[in-house]
Amino acid sequence: MDIRVKQRAVVEALEDVKGRDIVVFNVAAQTAYFERVVIASGDSNRQVNALATHVQEKLKSLGATVVGVEGRRNGEWVLVDLGDIVVHVMHPAVRSHYNLEELWGGKEVKMKREDKPRKKRRRAAAPKKPARGKTARRRSRK
Repeated sequence: MDIRVKQRAVVEALEDVKGRDIVVFNVAAQTAYFERVVIASGDSNRQVNALATHVQEKLKSLGATVVGVEGRRNGEWVLVDLGDIVVHVMHPAVRSHYNLEELWGGKEVKMKREDKPRKKRRRAAAPKKPARGKTARRRSRK
């Protein structure tokens, strides 16, 4: 599976479960074990576990292999190893303490938004004006 497709699937899976502050780093020059590091935050242990589970399920459905998962029991920091992508999902307090952005802070990957067909917005119809030179006539009843 192409790394960009897998990366997009990971980010979409995190967004589906309302993951916050999602960043993707290209770390291919820093380590030979994996190419991307994805870091995201969740507000509670339950949400952190749900984010990690959803990433696993979505990637498995696309045919990718999940090499391993760590930190499920605690729920404050869950690591999902997808081979060439490592996903860190954690509480904001844990994230600021360990500051992985500084550790892996290589080149942040800018992702293009998928082009979705835009719906045409209809403008409100303007009130009709009478034709030039003609005014509305009133009928008088006799």
